[in-house]
Amino acid sequence: MKNKLLTLLFVFTVVNMFGQAPATKTTYSNKDLSASTIVNNKATKPVKKVPLDESSILIFDSDGSLFSYDFESETIVWTVKAADSYTEMCANKVLLADGVVYVPFINGEIFAIDNQTGTIFWKSRLGNVTDQIVLKDQTPLVQNGKLYITAQNQNQTSNLYALDIKDGSLVWTYKLDTANNDIPALYFDNKIFTQSGTNIYSFDANTGKVLSQRSFEQPMTGKPVTDGENIFVANEKNVLFALSPNKLDILWEFKFDETQYNIKERIFCKDNKVYFAAQGTNVSSLYAVDSKTGTQLWKTDFKDDNIEYIVRENENIWGYSKKGKLFELDITNGEIAFETKLTTIPVSNIEFPNDDNLLYYYCDAGLIQYDLKEKDENVYYMKTVLMDNIYSAYLKLIR
Repeated sequence: MKNKLLTLLFVFTVVNMFGQAPATKTTYSNKDLSASTIVNNKATKPVKKVPLDESSILIFDSDGSLFSYDFESETIVWTVKAADSYTEMCANKVLLADGVVYVPFINGEIFAIDNQTGTIFWKSRLGNVTDQIVLKDQTPLVQNGKLYITAQNQNQTSNLYALDIKDGSLVWTYKLDTANNDIPALYFDNKIFTQSGTNIYSFDANTGKVLSQRSFEQPMTGKPVTDGENIFVANEKNVLFALSPNKLDILWEFKFDETQYNIKERIFCKDNKVYFAAQGTNVSSLYAVDSKTGTQLWKTDFKDDNIEYIVRENENIWGYSKKGKLFELDITNGEIAFETKLTTIPVSNIEFPNDDNLLYYYCDAGLIQYDLKEKDENVYYMKTVLMDNIYSAYLKLIR
């Protein structure tokens, strides 16, 4: 009786500490997975380090096709597309590592591709054609010979996967708590950090063992980032949390304007500071917060518009708004260093070539080369087929 009481007290303590008792376990073999979560892989040639085709840019088009576009010849070098995608959509980002392009498609397929020729080293499918998995808003994360990614399936569940980058085979997978997990994971200190509903997890990157789990009152929908010491992640409302990487202890909370929300991937760290953009009904704001104390350093407001995208470049912050305002902010004080109204609305990230006067983005018409000095929008590559209701596109200069 005493032993049973101690067991119940222990379970209660775990539930009280983490919000729930762990209900799933890490899986290492396909034989222990259902058809909707299994990993099927096919390797056609060994993965090797590939020289970079630095005259080209990778374009993950809004129709779901990925191609390499050569600036010198102004031609498409190669194109790949998912085998049986149920919808034509670019829903993810690509990663370039050692000359290999890793691309996840919305239908659950992941390819490893030679950046020069478009030759496919391997293909993997998470799930199968019948019980289709969705890969959405994911950036492949490659570290120490493994690719990490989060997928959702039609059974209202989701899994964090670690694949072997040699052939795309399963290394380990963990079933998460909720179906909606469309935020990229973070690799830091040989750990993987990811969110699932109201929970934040840390995993051993090699084994998939759960190291820590912490529950919050609100769903955690912000991308986790690090300053090299601690972890920072936001909920779906207006709170940014600083967490210790080992036990996920809450070190501080920063509450921004209660009418704002939706940080998602608009966040990064630099020099012991956290920079993030929050959307709002009437005012969208970009914040700088001290990563050690959670103290606000500055805030820049955008009235009657929402910040869609931010990135650090040339020691400043660049971004654009929903209404097509392209801007550059001084990272030290948040003052606007450059601002212009675009006639073409970006639907992608921004890429910066070595020329300080140029930048690239994608719009519904195609690839735009923007001249900062002349404030001129040049359609560098025009799409042959225009689409309505474009979700997104993604660019990656090969360098």
